[in-house]
Amino acid sequence: MNKTFLFLIFLSIWSCKQPKKTTIPPSALSQSISIDHAQGFTIENTSTDITLIKVSSPWPGSEATFTYALVPKEKLASITLDKDAYNAIVGVPVERMVVTSTTHIPALEALGEADKLIGFPDTEYVSSPLTRKRINEGLVKDMGNNEALNSEMVIAINPEVVVGFSINNKNKAYETIQRSNIPVVYNGDWTEETPLGKAEWIKFFAPFFQKEKKADSIFRGIEDSYNSAKVLAKKAKNRPTVLSGALYKDIWYLPGGNSWASRFIEDANADYLWNNNASKGSLSLSLESVIERAKDADFWVSPSQFGNYSELKEANRHYAQFAAFRNNKVYTYANSKGETGGLLYFELAPNRPDLVLKDLVHIFHPELLPHYTPSFFKPLD
Repeated sequence: MNKTFLFLIFLSIWSCKQPKKTTIPPSALSQSISIDHAQGFTIENTSTDITLIKVSSPWPGSEATFTYALVPKEKLASITLDKDAYNAIVGVPVERMVVTSTTHIPALEALGEADKLIGFPDTEYVSSPLTRKRINEGLVKDMGNNEALNSEMVIAINPEVVVGFSINNKNKAYETIQRSNIPVVYNGDWTEETPLGKAEWIKFFAPFFQKEKKADSIFRGIEDSYNSAKVLAKKAKNRPTVLSGALYKDIWYLPGGNSWASRFIEDANADYLWNNNASKGSLSLSLESVIERAKDADFWVSPSQFGNYSELKEANRHYAQFAAFRNNKVYTYANSKGETGGLLYFELAPNRPDLVLKDLVHIFHPELLPHYTPSFFKPLD
């Protein structure tokens, strides 16, 4: 009797010291965060301080929507979530993160969270001076390559979350990482079809660090800068014609008329010669068809990764038939490189479309931005 009485007293005292757990249904009252341009994700703040991120376009053609629950760390012990309702549950703010695309790095830096990055695949391609310094100091570990991410290394450094980049849902490394209780969340910034749509993915990263207001402010600044450059371009008195792309194994690859790259040319008040094409991706054309349409084009931008006219002419003598080649009006992003040779355009341009647009306005209409210093597009050497 005495033992039973003492046990009940102990159980009562112990229960009083335990935090009461609250079960949170996925349908808890929520308020959507404003996403104005991006099509691939949404953010909702629930009445229980949990943030829900839903990614509907992790890769082209995806039919699944991935839902991630971000829970303040101080509340993790006091709530119960239906794990089957979410693809990942992440405690925030995150202190240790692995990302898998160079386009993720500028977002972390802009939010002031570069020091939270502890791992990245193929670190040699990172161009940012800030993150390169951390790589050189051993603070960011190389995780192999994205197509075959070294899951053992990821598990060893034990990040709180891995931000994944994938072309489909068959990445076995991510499955291994998730089985080790490390959350993997997909980022689909690269699937967006508009310049501002890509840049708005900074709002995707913000909740992981509880910096939603800062992300919104940063994006509004980029949006205003982009729109101002677009308005400025409309003041130009002429609308030059533009060619893009180059040959690869006898096929000329260039942006479709409804693609991210062609939108920049349109917004810079220039006439992209394939703007009547509806493709949102790239086109594969013959050299003959490109010469026929674009031999007299005023400008040629993004000629693959050629850095000078000698390389271009050596690669194919027919390039010299284009007026833009003969008039030295070819501009490339290939000469804007980081310390280890990574191209800054592929890392920073999706996050700073306003700088890309200003580059092109400066090229097509130099009288509008006479003292501007380009960030990405520079004349071929």
